[in-house]
Amino acid sequence: MIIGLGNDLCDIARLERVLEQYGERFTYRCFTEIERNKSDRRRARAASYAKRFAAKEACAKALGTGLSHGVYWRDMGVVNLPSGKPTMQLTNGAQRMLHRLVPSGHVPHIHVSITDDYGMAQAFVIIEALPVDPGGPAA
Repeated sequence: MIIGLGNDLCDIARLERVLEQYGERFTYRCFTEIERNKSDRRRARAASYAKRFAAKEACAKALGTGLSHGVYWRDMGVVNLPSGKPTMQLTNGAQRMLHRLVPSGHVPHIHVSITDDYGMAQAFVIIEALPVDPGGPAA
């Protein structure tokens, strides 16, 4: 069952100006080490950061908290599977809020879709609660 849904748009040029003005002060405040390493290696650095920024905003919306109630930027991080598919790894306050949303007997699964085009980055996040299989590991 779907227990959370969020989406967000981010203007890549605006984020590029923030990167130019604040540099590491901004990236260290808002992004995980994994996200910084991945984005800093990209030719389209600002677009990479913008997609991840939009994913964080979308995730905060899906959690139903926004960036409050103990949920901070670095508590949500985009991590890519070996296939390249993006996922969201939650820690600290974001992880606590996620577990409050999930009904008993279920485990959370976070779906993430990120893209950029025509100067905008976009992200969708769906939080799903999957029933625990009593005969085996969680789905």
